[in-house]
Amino acid sequence: MAQFQTPAPAGSDEHQAVSRLAMPARQFSTPGMFHASEQGIMIEESHRRSSEFGLTPDTQPDFSPILRADLGSTMEQNRGLSTYALPVMETLYEQIVNTHSMVILTDAQGTILHSMGDDDFVEKADRVALCPGVTWSEKSKGTNAIGTAITEQAPTLVHADQHFLTVNHFLTCSAAPIIDHQGRLIGVLDVTGDHRSFHKHTMALVRMSAQMIENQLFSAAFGDAITLHFHTRPEFIGTLMEGIASFSVSGRFLSANRSGLFQLGLPLAALQTHTFSSLFGMPVSALFDHYRTAAPTLLDLCLHNGVRVAARAELRAQNLVFQSTAVEAESRSRAEPAPKKNGTGDDGAKGRRLSSLHYLDTGDEKLAALIRKVNLVMGRDIPILITGETGTGKELLAQAIHNDSPRSGGPFVAVNCASIPETLIESELFGYEDGAFTGARKKGSTGKILQANGGTLFLDEIGDMPLPLQARLLRVLQERLVMPLGSNKSIPVNVALICATNRNLREMIAKGEFREDLYYRLNGLVVRLPPLRERTDIEAVIGRLLAAESNGEPFTVSPEVMALFKRHNWPGNFRQLTNLLRTAVVMADPGRVIRLEHLPEDFLDDLGAVSPSDPVAPESPMLAALSMSATARLEDIELLTIQKTLDEHRGNVSAAARALGVSRNTIYRKLQK
Repeated sequence: MAQFQTPAPAGSDEHQAVSRLAMPARQFSTPGMFHASEQGIMIEESHRRSSEFGLTPDTQPDFSPILRADLGSTMEQNRGLSTYALPVMETLYEQIVNTHSMVILTDAQGTILHSMGDDDFVEKADRVALCPGVTWSEKSKGTNAIGTAITEQAPTLVHADQHFLTVNHFLTCSAAPIIDHQGRLIGVLDVTGDHRSFHKHTMALVRMSAQMIENQLFSAAFGDAITLHFHTRPEFIGTLMEGIASFSVSGRFLSANRSGLFQLGLPLAALQTHTFSSLFGMPVSALFDHYRTAAPTLLDLCLHNGVRVAARAELRAQNLVFQSTAVEAESRSRAEPAPKKNGTGDDGAKGRRLSSLHYLDTGDEKLAALIRKVNLVMGRDIPILITGETGTGKELLAQAIHNDSPRSGGPFVAVNCASIPETLIESELFGYEDGAFTGARKKGSTGKILQANGGTLFLDEIGDMPLPLQARLLRVLQERLVMPLGSNKSIPVNVALICATNRNLREMIAKGEFREDLYYRLNGLVVRLPPLRERTDIEAVIGRLLAAESNGEPFTVSPEVMALFKRHNWPGNFRQLTNLLRTAVVMADPGRVIRLEHLPEDFLDDLGAVSPSDPVAPESPMLAALSMSATARLEDIELLTIQKTLDEHRGNVSAAARALGVSRNTIYRKLQK
């Protein structure tokens, strides 16, 4: 880990690097947007450089990748960058999917490390080799977003004929440099697409994603450090807008991210002479004392320039000093240990093992990518929002996150916001004092939020929370204080927050049904659980469920039934599959092979399969033929249903997908067939 002892001498490479970190090469007025004059000057200067490199617009560049051995070496050198960038790239791609685009990550020289994109555009991109191993510096490709972003060390948009080479005119590219904690450019994040599908908000998404990568790299660079998250507005702590600064155990300044440098108002070189106390007006010992309390609240600090900021500190546990502080805080935050399922403790251990993220990873690529993202943010006080259809296992995922997190010893408190009457949900969440309302219990009641203190609060169906309570929840998340009904005293609370919903919160915001400020407070990491019909690991899932439902006795599924399972749409997802297997296990005894006759009649009717009463044996070739004809009929019905739904929504694929409860990709795939 690099730690700065003294300011770098003026004029040195290090001094120039830290100056860039303090003030990017170009400043644009609005994130993601460019004034025509600023954009024109940048493109004009880049075209001049391209000509000086000896290129002409008609030049046919070399699109061949570097040697495989060299690419392997480059990948290894940039492994740290890739580790934190790939999950962000996947999230970014999910936001631009089906826009004829691709997401690209390069190293500091513009050599592509990773790319992912829409199949139709990837084929076009092959013409100009937008694939790993190809270098997109200005020297080799002329004016392009990646190469120009490296040269300018600033976010860069290059659209259509703004590219220097004619062969690249069909592209539109938005790129943002990635800067490390020492101010060095280490890579570029880029979205490239067909120029006819240009969206003006793409640059904002790219810049935000690059900033997310920078913040994660910054956090990883200081394992044994005091890391302070701060902002003048408390609601921005935990978002991309927050400033981040790291200090040694003794309080010596180490580094800050770009937002932190901006708020501190000093370049990185000047900050090397400062300490935590000189910058924030509080000795480090007082900071430790604050975090020895059971539920520390946000700090109210005064910067050296007189500006007041709210702050939250992370005391990393690798250091012995921090370990003792963390242990003390944990012991005070819980009055008693988490309850076990039985007196032996065996069930508790087993439950933790079966609910872990590792147990949930059964081979589906989408789920594996989701788990990788969750592992990166776990324990970093970043809220997680789980989306997905009903029955996809959102609470199971939330429990697994808790069990694998540093808070696993604390309580896991789940609240279903849709199942509690609107008149009672406020008292359920925040608790109440004795006599707060008619019918209240004597001695009052501890609310769910306080019950989760020191652990994890899981708010299921958050989209069904009434608007007035959304405002109260937002205030609790910002201030980390809970005031029970009928009380005039606030109680500090320290919880990790996980929310889940099967509703489209963005649509609800547009309709005024969900608070926008609360949404942006909850979506630190948004993950979507794929429905069962999109999973590629259904055989492994069925094996796990059978083991759980059969008390360890060996049960298998016949090939004919497994084929039906893979073909079914599973509108009830895991709830439907679990209940079906539970019944089939009972029906299959003592044969222990689940066959067609063990499945419920309504399931077979929905699927259009052969009834168990049919004289044809389940294993016969005739059954296979009948199954194929049933499949054909089902596909026709699916296509007609999709077409009818599209007509009802005037061709709006997103609206039709929501009405049918499927993804847009599913509709596109069905229509292509």
